[in-house]
Amino acid sequence: MCGIVGIVSTEPVNQQIYDSLLLLQHRGQDSTGIATADGAQFHIHKGRGQVREAFRTRDMRALLGTMGLGHVRYATKGDAANEREAQPFYVNAPYGIILIHNGNLTNTRELADDLFHKDRRHMNSASDTEMLLNVLATELQGEVSGSLDLDPDQVFNAVRNVHERVEGSYAAIAMIAGHGLLAFRDPYGIRPLVLGRRTAGLVGDEWIVASESLVLENGDYEIVREIAPGEAVFVTMQGEMYSRQCAANPRLVPCSFEYVYLARPDSIMNGISVYEARLRMGDRLADTVARYAPLGDIDVVMPIPDSSRPAAMQVARKLGVEYREGFYKNRYVGRTFIMPGQAQRKKSVRQKLNAMGSEFKGKNILIVDDSIVRGTTSKEIVEMARAAGANKVTFTSAAPPVRFPHVYGINMPTRAELIAHGRKIPEIAAELGADHMIYQEVEDLQAAITEGTSIEQLDLSCFTGEYVTGTVTEEYLDWVERTQLS
Repeated sequence: MCGIVGIVSTEPVNQQIYDSLLLLQHRGQDSTGIATADGAQFHIHKGRGQVREAFRTRDMRALLGTMGLGHVRYATKGDAANEREAQPFYVNAPYGIILIHNGNLTNTRELADDLFHKDRRHMNSASDTEMLLNVLATELQGEVSGSLDLDPDQVFNAVRNVHERVEGSYAAIAMIAGHGLLAFRDPYGIRPLVLGRRTAGLVGDEWIVASESLVLENGDYEIVREIAPGEAVFVTMQGEMYSRQCAANPRLVPCSFEYVYLARPDSIMNGISVYEARLRMGDRLADTVARYAPLGDIDVVMPIPDSSRPAAMQVARKLGVEYREGFYKNRYVGRTFIMPGQAQRKKSVRQKLNAMGSEFKGKNILIVDDSIVRGTTSKEIVEMARAAGANKVTFTSAAPPVRFPHVYGINMPTRAELIAHGRKIPEIAAELGADHMIYQEVEDLQAAITEGTSIEQLDLSCFTGEYVTGTVTEEYLDWVERTQLS
C-alpha cells in the first residue's frame, strides 16, 4: 500500500503535489518523493519519513515544471530503511522515464531473470517498482526503436506488453521526458487509481491521477472516473488526454482491505463511499454480535479510533447499547499497522492510545476494531481496558479473521505473524486476553462493501486464501516467507 499522485498543469506543480501527498500520508510514512518535469528536464527529491519531514523550502524551489508526480511509501518489498528504495525511480532510456507504483508484483523472480538475461537491464535495489519501470522501458524501447517521435499508440502498445509480462497488483504513474504523463492499472484493478480534470480558462484542461478521490476534491478537480482495470491513460504536456484498454481480459476485483482500513473515509473508490461501506460493516457486525454475545453482557460499545468509528457507531445504534469513546488517540503517532517491525508497532500502541478510566471502571465493554492482523495492537488494547477497570472485554472485528498472507501490496507476508492463522476463534480470544471474540463473516463483508454496485467480486485473499490473479501458489508463499525471515 502506497499513495501516488500525478499532475499535468498549466502552472508550477510542486506545491500541488506536496499538498496531495499530505492528503495521502495515511497510505505510507516510510519515505516520500516528488519528481517534476521542466520541459525535457527532470527534477527529483526524495527522502525518508513523512512528507513534512522530507521536504524543505530549498527542495521545493528546485522542483520546477508544470508536470509532476509524487509518492508516499509503505514498504511491502525491500527494506523500509533503505533510502535508495524510496520512489520515484528513474531510467534514462528511452527518452527518460520516471515511475511510481502502488501494489506488489508476484512474479519478481521470473522478472529479475528476464531483465538480466534477456533485456540486459541492471537492478540497483530490491524494489519491484524498479522492475516495473524497467519492464515498461524495455517495452517502450521496442515500440520506438529507430524513431525519435512518440505517439499514444506506441505508449499503449508498450503497456499492453507490460500486462503480458507482469503479474500481481499495480497502479502506476510515469513521466516520459518531453512527452507526457502515463497512468495505468493492473487487469484486475486491485489497487485504486482515479482520474480528474480541471479547466484552466482559455489555457486548456489540467489533469490529475491519484490513489484516492479526496485528493481531487481538495484540489477542485472534477472526478472524471476511475481508471479501469487494464486501462492506460496518457496526457501530453499540452494537456491532451488519450486512453485505451490495454489488457486482454480485464475484470474489476478491488482490494477489500482498502475499505476495511487503508483508505480515508471521505474517499470514494470504484463508485463506493468508504464511509458508507464502513457503516454497512457495522450494521452486519451488529447482527453477528447479537447472535453470539448476550446483550446483557454489554454495557457500552467503544471504537478503536479512527477507522473503526463508523462501524462501532452502527453496532451501538443497532444493538441499542450506549456508544462511548473510551480511548483517546495521540494524533502525532503514525498508523501502527504500517510501521515496519513488530517491536516498533508494540511500543507505539501505548504512545498512540490512552484509556480513560471513567469510561471503563466496572463496565462490560464491547470493543470494535476495523481488523485484527498480527494482534499486537489488540492485545495491548485489551490489557489497557482491564487496567482501566473494565469488568468484561468483548473484542470484535469489522473484518473476518486474517488467516492468509496478503501479497497484493499490504505488508502481511508470512502466516506465522498472523494471529488468526491456525487458531480457532476462542484460541484467538485467549491469546488477546479477551472474554469473547467476534469476527465479521466473509459474506457479510463482501455484501457490505459491494451493496448497490455492479461489482461482483472483491479481493478477499487474506481472509479466504483465494488469490484473484490465479498465479499465487503454495510454493510462492513459502518463498515469500523464507525471504522475509532470512
